[in-house]
Amino acid sequence: MREFQGRVIAAGKVTAEAVVSHEGLNTLASFQKALQFGDKTATCGDQNNPDLYGKQMAGKALCLPQTIGSTTGGLVLYCACSMNRQPACMLFSKPIDSLAAAGAILADVWLDNVTMPVIDNLGEEFLDYVKDGMTITVSETGLVTVE
Repeated sequence: MREFQGRVIAAGKVTAEAVVSHEGLNTLASFQKALQFGDKTATCGDQNNPDLYGKQMAGKALCLPQTIGSTTGGLVLYCACSMNRQPACMLFSKPIDSLAAAGAILADVWLDNVTMPVIDNLGEEFLDYVKDGMTITVSETGLVTVE
């Protein structure tokens, strides 16, 4: 078991199974099937991300370095939350970009009964340690426990 302290972007407590990407997450490509075609498990559709392609993201602890892609990134995250197809949490090893932060914060503020804790600045050691299937627990203070 290891603990990592990060910065809270959207607060919340959750325990979920990890799904890990060592590359940037293209939010639009990854969530397109969930948003347009009714995929309630939010199966990653980004063929350029071999770590996540074809894996379920909804309800998982999504561990990643950063998001990449177009300016729709924040809106895509907000829409995934509004459709209840969001990851259980998003855990960034690097500082979050402004678009992903905006989507997560807007979902946290505007949507009732939707929780998607977002923590950034967890460090490269976090991504080196965490593996698919591990259990992740996120606290309100940004403490992330990996088992």
